Amino acid sequence: MSGLARRAEPSGATAAALAHRRRAIPNGIWGALLFVATETALFGTLIGSYFYLRFTSSQWPQGGVAAPSVALPLALTAALVLTTAPVLLGARAARAGRRDNAIALFALALAVQASYLAWQIVALHDDLQRFSPRATAYGAIYVTLLVLHHAHVALGLALEGWLIARLSRGLTRYRVTTAQVVAIYWVFVNAVAIAVVATQVSPS
Repeated sequence: MSGLARRAEPSGATAAALAHRRRAIPNGIWGALLFVATETALFGTLIGSYFYLRFTSSQWPQGGVAAPSVALPLALTAALVLTTAPVLLGARAARAGRRDNAIALFALALAVQASYLAWQIVALHDDLQRFSPRATAYGAIYVTLLVLHHAHVALGLALEGWLIARLSRGLTRYRVTTAQVVAIYWVFVNAVAIAVVATQVSPS
């Protein structure tokens, strides 16, 4: 039984070699790409709704709300987008069988991404002290867009933390695929962050 388990779960360089030789794209990656496609449509709809409401309103932001600040959202988003590099390098390290490097790179990305989310939650809380999402169309679409994006960041943090825990137990071809799936997800989240922040600060 133990021999079968070892054959079913190759580790280290063996797992990396198997992943490299595999010609068919793993189902997990297809699933990640399908998820990204559906979520892209979701964010596209929300951003389209934002600009529809903006260009059909005589005043934007509505209700005398001050235009959002620019410097902090742009700085935070730049930090988040920069984590694309360690995430992709971490997936590459896992594929090459360098488990420790992969863990370190994903942990670095996780630390920056968690800091980004914490700052954004504080900033959103401050916004909610100034206006209510129930008062105007601006408040509703603004808060909906930011909360949905922050929820995707939180999901990414959970996936990354789970991946690091799994990699710490060893490297298998399934965990190599998982690292690639997490990397695809974060590339999507970081790309969406650019679109979201551009929409957020557009009145300014």
